[in-house]
Amino acid sequence: MFTFLLVVQAIIATCLVTVILMQRSEGGGLGVGGSPAGLMSARGAADFLTRATTILATLFVGLSIALAVIASVRHAPSTIDTSLSKPAGNLPAGNAQPAAADPLAGAAQAVGDDAATNGAVPLAN
Repeated sequence: MFTFLLVVQAIIATCLVTVILMQRSEGGGLGVGGSPAGLMSARGAADFLTRATTILATLFVGLSIALAVIASVRHAPSTIDTSLSKPAGNLPAGNAQPAAADPLAGAAQAVGDDAATNGAVPLAN
């Protein structure tokens, strides 16, 4: 179903580009000039092309929304994978003691000891 709608979307896009390029613009465009003696008058052709552009653009936008909905439903996970979740209470075997409340406390003491020997200003405790 998705592939069929995608092919229809491509056909509508091609038709939309063609109809837009056929319209007469200030620059001339790719449109062919209509003669009143022809099958359609110039005004009738302009009305037809404008109406065709509106219909094709509406179909294109509607089909784009439908394809987005189908794609999101098709690829949505049906269940949540919990195999990688780890309980918060488990600690690795190597860390028997929890970490200190202030991880920089030991570093400040070590820097303070070095400061006394090299004449630097000690850190505040």
